[in-house]
Amino acid sequence: MPHDDKGRVRRMTSIDVAERAGVSQSTVSRALSGSETITEATRRRVEEAARELGYFVNARAAGLRKGETGTIAIVIIGREGQGAAAINPFYYSMLGSTCAAAAERGYEALVSFQAQPDDFFGHYVARRQADGVVVIGTATNSAAWDYFRECAKETDAIAFWGSPFDDAVWVRSDNREGGRIAVQRLVDSGARNIVFVGDTNSSQRQFRERYEGYAEAVEAAGLPVSEPVVSEGEDRVSQGRSAIAALVDAGTKFDALFFACDAMALGALEELSARGISVPGDVGVVGFDGLGSGEFSSPPLTTVEPDFAAAGKLLVDTALAGEGEKPERRVPVHLVERSSVR
Repeated sequence: MPHDDKGRVRRMTSIDVAERAGVSQSTVSRALSGSETITEATRRRVEEAARELGYFVNARAAGLRKGETGTIAIVIIGREGQGAAAINPFYYSMLGSTCAAAAERGYEALVSFQAQPDDFFGHYVARRQADGVVVIGTATNSAAWDYFRECAKETDAIAFWGSPFDDAVWVRSDNREGGRIAVQRLVDSGARNIVFVGDTNSSQRQFRERYEGYAEAVEAAGLPVSEPVVSEGEDRVSQGRSAIAALVDAGTKFDALFFACDAMALGALEELSARGISVPGDVGVVGFDGLGSGEFSSPPLTTVEPDFAAAGKLLVDTALAGEGEKPERRVPVHLVERSSVR
């Protein structure tokens, strides 16, 4: 191994490889980048020289020269005034699946948590910090979504999960099908008074879609369709608790509940237990999101879960797709059977 004039081991360069292989430095660069202008025999000779010398191509530097970074930026939007620990665990599941999908395509992930206006940044592609951007998070932070909506006007290399708007490229669960699956399971359990809990007029567009699936399935079963129950609370769990309080205090008749998200369903299970209402004996409960914590609730929560792996792949593929290659994307869903339905 060669040394510099101070006795330190010198790092191999493409010049050293060129000398070993008996070719020019430009030939080394073309051979190691896969150029078709290089014969197979020359490529093998260059690769063998590189191996003997322990020379490795700086892939990131090579990518930057070609206008590629090998990185995808993933932004997680949180509620303003709250830290990363308060973010819905669902979005951490989405983050993990997106990072895994990026790695499968050979990309590194640059992750950023953003909640305050001073933190907002989405110009990763323009600054050559990433080849694409995936934005995931709560639709309740309207200032953040307004900002990223403007970012989407400047680049095609961006994809959204949780966006409250439809005029940019988004990926979502098949929410209507999820609502249908949830209701069908409750109907099969013998439920006849199925109530939907969730604000269909909120910025969470997926809540409206889940209610539409609920309504279609309830009507198809010949059962009464109820108006969505909207409850107050500083977070989804407390909204689930207050929904039960409102239903019971009003004397509403129900034997099954379909919640627009798991966090509300988990709060509801706590309130039902506190009021002595048996689940699933007196009432069946189904959530939506596939939160892992639902496995440990009492009873374990039956839920509609999106295919997280497919969601991550679609987000990455959408962010990195060329112009005109981005149709609306729906992620398939399935029922996770636990114990909150008979």
